[in-house]
Amino acid sequence: MSTTAVTPPAADRAAGLAALLASCVGDPARVSTELPRRVAAAHDASPYLFTPQAVVRAASAAEVGALMAGARRAGLPVTLRSGGTSLAGQAGGDGILVDVRSHWRTATVLDDGLRIRLQPGLTVRQANARLARFGRRLGPDPASESACTIGGLVANNSSGMNCGTQDNAYRTMESLQFVLPSGTVVDTAAPDADAALRAREPELHAGLLRLRDRVRDSAASRATVERLFAMKNTMGYGLNSLLDHSDPADILAHLMIGSEGTLGFVGEAVFRTVPLLPHTATGLLVLPGLAEATDALPALLAAGARTAELLDAASLRVAQQSPDPVDEVRGLRVERHSALLVEFAEDSAEALEERVAAAQPVLDRLPAVTGTSLVRDPRVRARLWHLRKGLYTAVAGARRPGTTALLEDIAVPMDRLTRTCEGLIGLFDRHGYQDAVIFGHARDGNLHFMLTQDFDSAPEIDRYARFTDAMVDLVLDAGGTLKAEHGTGRAMAPFVRRQYGDELYDVMREVKRLCDPHGVLNPGVLLEDDPAAHLSSLKSVPEVDPAVDACVECGYCEPVCPTADATTTPRQRIALQREIALATAAGDDDRRRALEADYAYAAVDSCAADSLCVTACPVTIDTGAVMKRLRAERHTATAQRAGNATARHWGTAVKGVRAALNTAHVLPAPALRAATGAVRRLGAGELVPTWADDIPRGGPARPAPRHPAQPRAVFFAACIGSVFAAEGDTGGASAAFLRLCERAGVHVTVPDELPGLCCGTPWQSKGYTDGHRTMAALTLEALWRASDHGRLPVVCDASSCTHGLEQLPDVLAESDRARFAALRFVDSVVFTAEHLLPALPEPRRLTSLALHPTCSTVHLGIDGALRTVAAAVSDAVTVPDTWGCCAFAGDRGLLHPEITASATAAQAAEINSGTYDAYASCNRTCEMGMTRATGRPYRHVLELLDEATA
Repeated sequence: MSTTAVTPPAADRAAGLAALLASCVGDPARVSTELPRRVAAAHDASPYLFTPQAVVRAASAAEVGALMAGARRAGLPVTLRSGGTSLAGQAGGDGILVDVRSHWRTATVLDDGLRIRLQPGLTVRQANARLARFGRRLGPDPASESACTIGGLVANNSSGMNCGTQDNAYRTMESLQFVLPSGTVVDTAAPDADAALRAREPELHAGLLRLRDRVRDSAASRATVERLFAMKNTMGYGLNSLLDHSDPADILAHLMIGSEGTLGFVGEAVFRTVPLLPHTATGLLVLPGLAEATDALPALLAAGARTAELLDAASLRVAQQSPDPVDEVRGLRVERHSALLVEFAEDSAEALEERVAAAQPVLDRLPAVTGTSLVRDPRVRARLWHLRKGLYTAVAGARRPGTTALLEDIAVPMDRLTRTCEGLIGLFDRHGYQDAVIFGHARDGNLHFMLTQDFDSAPEIDRYARFTDAMVDLVLDAGGTLKAEHGTGRAMAPFVRRQYGDELYDVMREVKRLCDPHGVLNPGVLLEDDPAAHLSSLKSVPEVDPAVDACVECGYCEPVCPTADATTTPRQRIALQREIALATAAGDDDRRRALEADYAYAAVDSCAADSLCVTACPVTIDTGAVMKRLRAERHTATAQRAGNATARHWGTAVKGVRAALNTAHVLPAPALRAATGAVRRLGAGELVPTWADDIPRGGPARPAPRHPAQPRAVFFAACIGSVFAAEGDTGGASAAFLRLCERAGVHVTVPDELPGLCCGTPWQSKGYTDGHRTMAALTLEALWRASDHGRLPVVCDASSCTHGLEQLPDVLAESDRARFAALRFVDSVVFTAEHLLPALPEPRRLTSLALHPTCSTVHLGIDGALRTVAAAVSDAVTVPDTWGCCAFAGDRGLLHPEITASATAAQAAEINSGTYDAYASCNRTCEMGMTRATGRPYRHVLELLDEATA
């Protein structure tokens, strides 16, 4: 089995291909044939791996059309890639991979949220965030909504837990704008769309009419289509469009839904939305067995349950292994039990109470073993949903290193659901999948099952093949579909003919020929005549690092990664490690060296190390922490000693930096740029930034010691406010906080040792582990004394430093960690919201304020407090829809300004499209990053509150 589908192209062929593709796009820099970029882009959430010969970031429909034509001339296929979260292999190919995410993130809300126009690069969550203020959302609600994009939602005909077959992508799509392989652009929102299609593509137009009549005129074909599409069904093309629509333009638009990038490129979609139902009641109903669970479904659905998720006995056993299992499964002796996670939702509290009351007799009749109570508390409901959604995490995270987590889905008629579940469990036992679990959207007869598989040996692949064949028999014998939600992809393409029969399979082949006569788009996806194609090009998953080996390459990390559009994402950083390991094992030194040379900057140095990836990762991998460790491993003993010495003399070092910055501001800028550039070229690129005119002067000294009689807290003024002066001449956040405390009558103590203390983040981020330990010991010891052994909270005025203080004990020995466990660290915005705001004078209010939360406020869970303080000074507080980490990351934005420029581009454009009275954040370097990005003066929100209450 090979680890990639093709060998790297020869240099001359690569150069020729790059030149051809560059002629198709406006900026040649968006074309890459370099090995590391191709390898990084090859990995998606599926078990398949195809390495493209080129990766192109397209920026317009015209460019996509030109790229299709260029690919045809080059004799290469085209694969369209957006989120890369698809599970069946439809997002990878060995020709030209066209990125349609990076430049495709525009959303326009229409008719007060009743409709929305979306480009393919936006995630479902991002789209729903724009609709939430109107009380609306998209109909499809896939579990991967945080990472899957609109492009994938259209390409796979996404549905989800609640939408059934009525609110999926197919049913809620109003119009599409798409590009055919010929270059023809079709916009079905135009009133003359069908006439235009007939004029530009007469053979396609006529062919669709023939196929429409062919299916309609065949009683057998019509019956098969109606039967299969009465269920959730993403197997093959959406032939229901031939029954549901009459005009070829409408038929073609609906064929595009679920076509998995094989018929054309959808550059824009308009969807009808559905109402948000904010009032919900949820219950986990544990029943004696699968039969009892499935028997309960008709009555529950008739009673108005909007969600009914099934969990089998294996799922319940997995849930019991949670560190804090929910009451419904705690202590339960699971035998053949099954459970339904049921939810009722309405638009008002009164309507919900009426609905639940009407459903109560149905609930009371159920043979539930742990009760049928429904809960409304959001925290309790979140725990129940965590049980369901955490199944993937639990199974994937616990799998043996080197194996792949496979999540498959099927659908069967409701009356055959129990038999199919039991059949699957029997197949798991027969084929040795002891860790497999079944869960799914029971209301739709839609089952998901998850198992772990090794693809590195012939016997293992044979086991998977035998299981797949048996599973296909089971589902098709039950009158079901082999793919309900996840798309056909490569995994099920060889079985499409068997599910539909020769006649309808031939119809699908004709659809493909009419739209893509040269077979340019995604060959091998959705339709495949090779019966064993699903067993080839399978991905090897070598062990590389215990910290990342659990990665399933799902891509959930990518939307939150600030370097996603600049260098690599967390998924790609891990994938490249695996590729380096495979090249090493194969003895391919040229490939290994090329990947390693690129990895130093593209993965390690450019990483903002903000660790937002861990907040999105289903198996809780902190790729940022891994990159920091790799930085540490590169340091020599001499470098570590220097870092340690800096920690021991930190007060002097800060004074030196302040003085240097103030001196720099009186020297000629060209000379400074030349000098700093020369120092960087000598090897100090990760220590010294190239001088820029917007680098602030040195800030004021940290506050002098204070020892009031009855302090309420210890104030730890962050050193970053001393290194860099704040916007204006207010003394920065620390001075503002102390003035606010005095105004509110709240006394705080300031430690004598403060000038030499730090949260440790500079050493942690750069990998100076000895210095980090030294600073941790110094700082925690001083704060232990100042806080009266933890009696007083320690308040810090920079969110990243508050986060850094929380992590300081982790670098100490176990005995010291236990000693400092009583220390409590509180960010200044939280302390202000809870203790100062109630005692302050009524603030003079601004009309509008643009607010930038930070990655640290996310980690600390204090976005709410930040908004509370912001709302105290402004009538309107705006956090951009495109918000993300600014990637300034201490000095990272100074050392690698291209990273921050990329990370902030979208939100800067959004901010600058409006006008605000003030701009605020809660961390000095983030304020610097956003000021640089927008040209607007970002300040700490406490500075604004100080001015508003003075």
